[in-house]
Amino acid sequence: MTQLKHPPILGTSQATWSDEAACASSARGLAGAPALRDAFVELEGPLGAGKTTFARHLLHAMGVEGRIKSPTYAVVETYELDHAAISHFDFYRFDDPQEWEDAGLRDLFGAPGLKLVEWAEKAEPLLPVPDLRVTITPHDGTIRGVRFDAMTPIGLQLLDNLRS
Repeated sequence: MTQLKHPPILGTSQATWSDEAACASSARGLAGAPALRDAFVELEGPLGAGKTTFARHLLHAMGVEGRIKSPTYAVVETYELDHAAISHFDFYRFDDPQEWEDAGLRDLFGAPGLKLVEWAEKAEPLLPVPDLRVTITPHDGTIRGVRFDAMTPIGLQLLDNLRS
């Protein structure tokens, strides 16, 4: 039996963000999905693509107040809301799988709540299949091409919210 290297994509939606307001609008659409409260969302794109900007807009749309720090140096920032626990990961500087165990990341991924992950490819063998993969591609100026790929049935529910 041949094992799939990548999980199948169950559904896709595409968008163009002409500016940061368009990014914020997509984030608000996704934040309205009940399934998001216990989803794993992977954010892909090169440095400066807008992964952290999208994460900030999403977290604000979910009700996180105040400044939202990038988890680049801390690896993870956590937020507790009345209706959701949120863990925002950035694996850009992740080099040692032992960090996974030492930092308790297995426990965070095993707990209920939203997991937002930037630079997932750095920890790929340790991560489960994402529910939704958001790939951000910079174009001219502030324009971004965005592809939302549902990798699980939860991801399909998230796509439905983006389309409505």
